[in-house]
Amino acid sequence: MSDGYLPFAAARTTQAEQLEAAIARMTPSVASLASAGLLSGPGPVFVGIGASLAAACAPVWSLRARGVHSWRLGAGDHPLPFPGSRHPVFGVSQSGRSAETLAVLRSVPPELRHAVVNMAPSPIADTATHVLGMGSIPDSYASTIGYTATVAALGLLADAWDGGAVDEGWTALGSLFAATEKDLREQVRALAPLFAAATFADFVGAGPAVGSAEAGALLFREVARLPSTGMSTRQYLHGAMESAGGGVHVVFGDEREHGVAAALAGAGHPVILVTADPPAAAPALHPVRVPRLPAAQRAVLEILVVQILVEAVAEVRGVDIEEFVFHNSDIKVTEGPAA
Repeated sequence: MSDGYLPFAAARTTQAEQLEAAIARMTPSVASLASAGLLSGPGPVFVGIGASLAAACAPVWSLRARGVHSWRLGAGDHPLPFPGSRHPVFGVSQSGRSAETLAVLRSVPPELRHAVVNMAPSPIADTATHVLGMGSIPDSYASTIGYTATVAALGLLADAWDGGAVDEGWTALGSLFAATEKDLREQVRALAPLFAAATFADFVGAGPAVGSAEAGALLFREVARLPSTGMSTRQYLHGAMESAGGGVHVVFGDEREHGVAAALAGAGHPVILVTADPPAAAPALHPVRVPRLPAAQRAVLEILVVQILVEAVAEVRGVDIEEFVFHNSDIKVTEGPAA
């Protein structure tokens, strides 16, 4: 796979420094949007698809925790034109070319059109009235820095909405990302053999970590070609976990997730628990500790764990990361006038 994309390993090698630089670029841009009065009033509706939709999960949770009505919606899940409202619509697309997201954005009034994109210029950036760009960072086909920078962009917006203060932790996230990767790399890679004969993988997360579960499942499908599903802890408890057996379970969270992980591991099913408060390791239970951070910042480190893991799992299963099976011609646009 080329077409302008970096190899997965190459994109990961520079990810920490690229993330730090992107946050440094975006922070004043967010401040400018806020000072212009564009980050106030009715809460934002983030529309996206695939990894971009997953990236909006923790930021939406952060907004709701502050009492702001905000949503993330699948761009392809609504008849168009998009229903009228006073809520600004943010088209989230790493490439800036997602056809479904572009269609939604074109259907809303220009004053409500916002975009959060990595690549600019691009059709979505050109269609939006207001744009937060990440800097056209070179990315891998199975997204790495494009995803983590998108979470950061949306997290900064969520912090600044309606007069909120941007958390100081963002300035140190790049260095923390690098340190966390150094600390966890060998531990996480050592878990790859759990997937050698697995027939599926379940990714489960609490609240703001649902996005990490969704993005993790997507990466495992793309990179390791392993059937995978991402869902919330509560949905998983309502029957989905009954099909356990023959797979591996990756669980994100600190509270109820400990019980889920213990129950699965107690029944002999391998579990990787990504948590800020790890229990003692036990047969079939493999805790991986991440720093305790605000929701969106933590989501960036949760997906780091998955990136390390999926790269090693692809090696164990003999899958070439850069070779994709299907290439759909109608999910990205190449150009188009703003409407």
